[in-house]
Amino acid sequence: MQAVIARHLFALTFSFLLGIYLIPIVIRAAQKIGFMDNPDGHLKHQKEPIPYLGGVAVFLPFITTLGLCYPFQNQMLWLLLGATLLLFIGLVDDLKVLKPQQKFFGQFLASLCLIKGGFSLKTPFFSSLSSILWSLFWMLSVINAFNLVDVMDGLCTTLALLSTCIFAVMAYLMGLFTVSLLLTAFAGSLVAFLAFNKPPAKIYLGDAGSLFIGGLLASVPFLLDWPSCLFEMPFLTAHVPSLACFLRPLLEVFFIPAIILWVPLLEGVGLLVIRTRLGIPFYKGSPHHFSLYLQRKGWPKERILYFVTLITLVLFGLIILFMARVLPLGMLALALAGVAIAWIVMVFG
Repeated sequence: MQAVIARHLFALTFSFLLGIYLIPIVIRAAQKIGFMDNPDGHLKHQKEPIPYLGGVAVFLPFITTLGLCYPFQNQMLWLLLGATLLLFIGLVDDLKVLKPQQKFFGQFLASLCLIKGGFSLKTPFFSSLSSILWSLFWMLSVINAFNLVDVMDGLCTTLALLSTCIFAVMAYLMGLFTVSLLLTAFAGSLVAFLAFNKPPAKIYLGDAGSLFIGGLLASVPFLLDWPSCLFEMPFLTAHVPSLACFLRPLLEVFFIPAIILWVPLLEGVGLLVIRTRLGIPFYKGSPHHFSLYLQRKGWPKERILYFVTLITLVLFGLIILFMARVLPLGMLALALAGVAIAWIVMVFG
């Protein structure tokens, strides 16, 4: 056990220190080649152009650390392949804006790579096609949620760091030390990047970073052993057994991860509803992000980061109570409804 802890500490420390060393180099490289995010007065209100190679700045320390201390397996190679493909799709989009259908097609191909590597539902109830469809829906939802939430200094990075740490703790407690090691290395890279991405940001993630982060975190739930006993539904099992058989595998894999990724997923759902109501295509940028609403209400960016951190930690506390069988599923659903109402009042009230 001491060797396991030492390896985790090494991965966290080395990834962090390498990130602190590399990120200023990446910033200077982006400035030299003109890879900058320029203000447009619409969604981009920064005072001056900001380097746009944050995805590379997160990826390099992470992949280097894994190369030094991670016991690679076939499934993990597929994970890195899919996440790296998302990184390159984002880089192309940052350099030369892709059409929405081109960007979505790239995400689709990367998600298929992840599913090919075993990151999908595995249950006898689902056929291979339905497993692929549900897994694709989850992958694309999380990838685009992190892409959409990346509109403010430090916001996407903070949410990614919180989610990564929570998943790492769960993996460690489940005894899945290779998964927790992977996430620890990723957390170190994110902490280093946050030091340069917090307000006022010196570098942005760009689509490369947000897509890469979304793809990696969308895959993690398929690596963990979620307890099936938490989703017993005696009423449905007795009266509508086919519905119970359909819902239970989905809840076992996606329910707790959806709570962990609550804020970015809620951002995606909120934008879908608002833009649809206003007749704006979902893929078109608009100033209806929750962080922009809060800024227009006078919230400083630091306060918004504290707000999403508090919300995520409250949700993590609810998950712990639920997994410890202290909080039943019905009460958890009521608590989540309360959090959702509080969120709507705080953001849109």
